Amino acid sequence: MALVRPVDLDRLRPIPRARLVCEVVVTYLRVCWVMRADDAERAVDRLRGHPDAAAAMENHESDLLAAWRLSRAVVKVLDRLPSDSRCLFRSLTLLTMLQRRQLAQTLVIAVRARPFAAHAWIEVAGEAILPAAEPGYERLLEL
Repeated sequence: MALVRPVDLDRLRPIPRARLVCEVVVTYLRVCWVMRADDAERAVDRLRGHPDAAAAMENHESDLLAAWRLSRAVVKVLDRLPSDSRCLFRSLTLLTMLQRRQLAQTLVIAVRARPFAAHAWIEVAGEAILPAAEPGYERLLEL
């Protein structure tokens, strides 16, 4: 499947839009398959491919903009599907698509003690690309 350079989903012509929507859906289905064992760390390793690949990447300002746009597309597509669109599945879908475009990213998982809650999001160049946790959450894991 050819990679579509992310721009606002609504601004894409019909064929590139359809390709991007298909890429999001196929990537989401792969995430669901990989996550069937409920092991986020192993899932991240499998979705990223080679573990050293992310370390070799550097992001530039244009990459951050591309990551923001891709994030918006992922959220729009998954919101319209009858899917598990919890933050972890969204984050893993976006992580995989960013990795495919060789954009360095970090999966952050945070927890809150009372009442207990957990949240996951993606950061690129230190900025939260998917909505970060509200105050009161403590970072538990960064992958």
